[in-house]
Amino acid sequence: MINEVVRQYWEREPCGTNPLLIGESTPYTLEWFSAIEERRYELEPFIHAVAQFTRHHGKKVLEVGVGAGTDHLQWARAGAECYGVDLTDAAIETTKRRLAAYGFDSSLHRIDAELLPFADDTFDVTYSWGVIHHAEHPERIIQEIGRVLKPGGLFIGMMYGRQSVQALRLWLRHALLKGAPFRSFKDVLWHHMESIGTKAYTVPELRMMFRDFREFQAAPIITPYDRRWLPVWLGNMLPAKLGWFITLRVLK
Repeated sequence: MINEVVRQYWEREPCGTNPLLIGESTPYTLEWFSAIEERRYELEPFIHAVAQFTRHHGKKVLEVGVGAGTDHLQWARAGAECYGVDLTDAAIETTKRRLAAYGFDSSLHRIDAELLPFADDTFDVTYSWGVIHHAEHPERIIQEIGRVLKPGGLFIGMMYGRQSVQALRLWLRHALLKGAPFRSFKDVLWHHMESIGTKAYTVPELRMMFRDFREFQAAPIITPYDRRWLPVWLGNMLPAKLGWFITLRVLK
């Protein structure tokens, strides 16, 4: 099963904790957590503008895929009532220790988000940044998110964009330069982007996936991963529609 392979991949290293990214620090120390947070928002500073953590004070918030707990800590700092799920024990343990180190708590569950352990109409906000596209059945997670959101509830998230510079770069490396130009972007991303089974979408495809929701907004964002190895002047000219991240705000 794809989800088991994905779980094993992320059990080895929650997203954003690679020493090559954050340097050598003792795991679970304040220094380690601070390095992860600093690096995450250095690479993806737009997370704060998209999530708008502080606007959801007092709200009941579920994060699907807590990872290293960096964004989860921001929800807690903002005064949200926090719940989180993840496919891996490593992520749950890391997030639990991170929140405890800063004096916060959350109801955390190690489960497959294709079947969420919550009643219908439970949450004011659900949040998932770069997680759903790793699942074997992303559409099931989206259905579950819709089920557990209250009427009028908000989903905030990000999923990968297939019509992006980053996807093109991966295709050039793993298809064209390997003498296999017939390989599709979907196939390359499935096999060569993080854990096996990774998917990426177009905005119309995402709109269709969220078709049972009342309102849908999607905004591609150019990321450092798109600009990588490009001259600065060229990277600055890239249009947003070619961005690797597609940010989402969807109302139930």
